[in-house]
Amino acid sequence: MITRTLHTLQKARGFSTSSIPRTTSVTLKALGLDSYNLGVYNGKWGGNGDVVESVNPASGDVIGAVQQASASDLNDTLDQAAKAAKVWREIPAPKRGEIVRQMRNALFSKIEPLGKLVSLEMGKILPEGIGEVQEYIDIADYAVGLSRMLNGKVVPSERPGHMMMEVWNPLGVVGIVSAFNFPVAVYGWNSAISLVCGNPVVWKGAPSTSLTSVAVTKILAEVLETNGLPGAICSLASGGAEIGHSMAKDKRINLLSFTGSTNVGRKVALTVQERFGKCLLELGGNNAIIVHNDADLDLAVRSTLFAAVGTAGQRCTTTRRLFLHEEIHDTFIERLQKAYSQVKIGNPLEPGVLCGPLHTKQAVAAFEQGISDVKAQGGKILYGGSVLNIPGNFVEPTITSIAHDAPVVHREIFAPILHTIKYSDIKDAVAWNNEVGQGLSSSLFTTDPERIFRWIGPSGSDCGIVNVNIPTNGAEIGGAFGGEKETGGGRESGSTAWQQYMRRQTCTINYSGMLPLAQGIKFE
Repeated sequence: MITRTLHTLQKARGFSTSSIPRTTSVTLKALGLDSYNLGVYNGKWGGNGDVVESVNPASGDVIGAVQQASASDLNDTLDQAAKAAKVWREIPAPKRGEIVRQMRNALFSKIEPLGKLVSLEMGKILPEGIGEVQEYIDIADYAVGLSRMLNGKVVPSERPGHMMMEVWNPLGVVGIVSAFNFPVAVYGWNSAISLVCGNPVVWKGAPSTSLTSVAVTKILAEVLETNGLPGAICSLASGGAEIGHSMAKDKRINLLSFTGSTNVGRKVALTVQERFGKCLLELGGNNAIIVHNDADLDLAVRSTLFAAVGTAGQRCTTTRRLFLHEEIHDTFIERLQKAYSQVKIGNPLEPGVLCGPLHTKQAVAAFEQGISDVKAQGGKILYGGSVLNIPGNFVEPTITSIAHDAPVVHREIFAPILHTIKYSDIKDAVAWNNEVGQGLSSSLFTTDPERIFRWIGPSGSDCGIVNVNIPTNGAEIGGAFGGEKETGGGRESGSTAWQQYMRRQTCTINYSGMLPLAQGIKFE
């Protein structure tokens, strides 16, 4: 693998070389954190598992450490969550919404230090770190309104003197296993909706972002304690794969929401299904943008840049495939390369930086393997392709040219690698969009109404998110978020996603004093 020197990069694109600001201790203090922190909360703080250090991916420096949960800690936490469920489910939904409103305000008061911690620990640039906390705040606002709209329906009964209705009741304890790339927002989507639906939550964040998990839980715990409610309503069990596996197996968890890779998600689904539990899966994405020959190219270039480079290619909605019509292909590539050359890489806390580091050394190795596979499978590197020879986990955002059916194109690589493919017929581009195993997000750039409506119709994109003239990433909280096929089929956030967190019941009430049977059956 080729590495580029710091001097070369400085000349090429103004690489940020300033040291990571010494804001770590100030940020930790503002969030009630220290260099060592307990990572289990169920009404009280504890932890008897391994101590895991959190490392800044931009520098390799240790930020702090968290004592993870042991098997016994998880067992105690699930017991406490089950007890809390009996209290929380009896509180009227609008009153539960009031607690979530207070949580929203508490999060807002800490938005800057919490956003900085996300940048320090995960590696995304500060505007994205703060934006992620804002996303939790937004879904909390949504959930507060939703708490007054968890409506059932009245169903006409065929029997005289009978009333039939559909009602929704709390499901029970909801387990949340979230990933490193959105250490705040994904938990927020699940917890805010779950809480107004009447369910306590047990959270296992990614071990590499445990400080963020502890910080968020401290904010929520203070609200619960102020209101005299069981802290176990928002429980935390920090840990690795063994804690996640135990959560999947445990019948005390009525719904397990898992965000992560398709390979692990498949195992989670099978484990939960063995006990006839419920799971909500948000897994891999291999998202594509199609740019047709009538598209607004300025809009398409800016959208592709954000979708492919944002969060250093570590969003599940990152654009990884770009299909370009043959008439605009060369022009578009030239403009995209110019846009890439202006991307500033470096310290994610520094203003003007657009691309921070990859999260781990393993991610850097996956990037290197992806570049090697592109070359081995007949592709070309049009831009980038190098690991940066400096401290931290920095790589160059990369553009390739390769066949649509190359194996590396069909594999999700969690890094800023964008595969470009030329097409002549829009039908081929749509088919290539759909040919991968994942089905999360997709976008078409065109100004033709017929193409737009075919794209969002039954023979168009097979993804859960189908966009027109916007990037594949940056979803709003009001819509249901999730995808099809190997993406898992789950839906989080808005629309009717709340129904996954509740128990649907069909109720028939006989007030007639008679016993007419359905379908006219006589049993006398």
